[in-house]
Amino acid sequence: MVCAVLLLSLPAAAQTSTAQTPATASVRPSIRSNRWQEDWSPLADPALRTQPGDSLKYIALNADNSQSYVSLGVNLRERLEYNGVSAFAVGDSRKNTYLLQRLQLHADVHFNKQWQLFVQWEDARAVGKQITTPVDRNPVDLRLAFLAYSNSFAGGTFKARVGRQDFAFDLQRFVSLRDGPNVRQSFDALWADWETGSWRFIGFVSQPVQYQDKTSFDDTSNRHFRFDTLRVERLVFGHDELSAYYSLYMRDNAKYLDAAGRERRQVFDVRFAGGWQAFDWDLEAMGQGGQIGNKDIQAWAVGWRAGYSLAEQAWQPRLGLQFDVASGDRHRNDGTAGTFNPLFPNGYYFSLAGYTGYANLIHVKPSVTLKPLAKLTLLSAIGLQWRQTTADAVYTQPNVPLPRTAGEKGRWTGWYGQVRADYAFNANIAAAVEAVHYAVGDAIARVGGHDSNYLGIEFKYTW
Repeated sequence: MVCAVLLLSLPAAAQTSTAQTPATASVRPSIRSNRWQEDWSPLADPALRTQPGDSLKYIALNADNSQSYVSLGVNLRERLEYNGVSAFAVGDSRKNTYLLQRLQLHADVHFNKQWQLFVQWEDARAVGKQITTPVDRNPVDLRLAFLAYSNSFAGGTFKARVGRQDFAFDLQRFVSLRDGPNVRQSFDALWADWETGSWRFIGFVSQPVQYQDKTSFDDTSNRHFRFDTLRVERLVFGHDELSAYYSLYMRDNAKYLDAAGRERRQVFDVRFAGGWQAFDWDLEAMGQGGQIGNKDIQAWAVGWRAGYSLAEQAWQPRLGLQFDVASGDRHRNDGTAGTFNPLFPNGYYFSLAGYTGYANLIHVKPSVTLKPLAKLTLLSAIGLQWRQTTADAVYTQPNVPLPRTAGEKGRWTGWYGQVRADYAFNANIAAAVEAVHYAVGDAIARVGGHDSNYLGIEFKYTW
């Protein structure tokens, strides 16, 4: 999938599937957001090799087995961004225009129908960006490298992967590919799942990759940062999705405003998503317990998206409403850490501007999505934000406290307006433009924060 499709414009849909879509000899394969899920075996038929480069999309390894082949591919994303101020100009008031560039090359080796080796390299650059972080810049490095096995038996399908890989749960509120920022999130992990009928069971142990932006091939993972999960999914009422998972998020030397030390966070998550007639919805709730140092964790969050689509009307309008709330720490210097940890969030879940994070937050966002052309999607939205508690800070992405806001009066964080256009020129080329204006509220203005404007122009090429 090459178009940067807005989540607000889609019916609720789980994004955890690792199954490869079966292809037939009469259908040309399509490009997917997870490139390792593509199946180019239909190009064993020379009649389907109709585009430039098809000889590299299917390189036969065994003339007698169409499932034995190598496929090469490229992702290129260029995004020009203007950001009026960083962190609402609290401590830094410099305006900045810069280019984010992400180039990915991959080799997908299918030994046969059961065994696959996938390797992807990534080079991410931030040209002209005054303040860079590991999510902005990552010189040539290994992004994915895993061995996968799949086999069907006893009425189900077993799948396993070992190596550097990525995960995406549901709408990617809390576990995501992190596709919005320039550097995606990967995990060194062992993954297994069993699918049978309407059920799916998933388990993995992982070490999140920590990104370095100094030299090539310097990204690492280690036992000091772990993320392990057990998850179950079930189709209900025919096509609606019900899922739940339990995770252990473990990190040494964690630091929060009101807690520090070894973090052992227990995560409980449940989600229900589906649709009925013109309505669609996605509801997710997460509770967090455990310890940070000598403090007990008591944190929680709820996310809800719903929409009503007028598919038979001109421009196919969809009216959307989003609601998010995440806990903050209500009492400083007590025995409880109440700030919600968004784990591995989609950094641009609210907008590409990415001004605020999913912690100590109340967020309400009505939206309208239109499709004036088959290849063009337009979005207009307004977001309203408050703090869940004034005792805790306002948080910027991903969960960085805005200086001096903890304990200041005023829940009102501010409002933002968002407009976006996505256009898919063809199966390989897409573009998007997004503009955001954020008007700060009392909670930010009292510490010297200012309104900000964002403009992003994005181009994507995939092959």
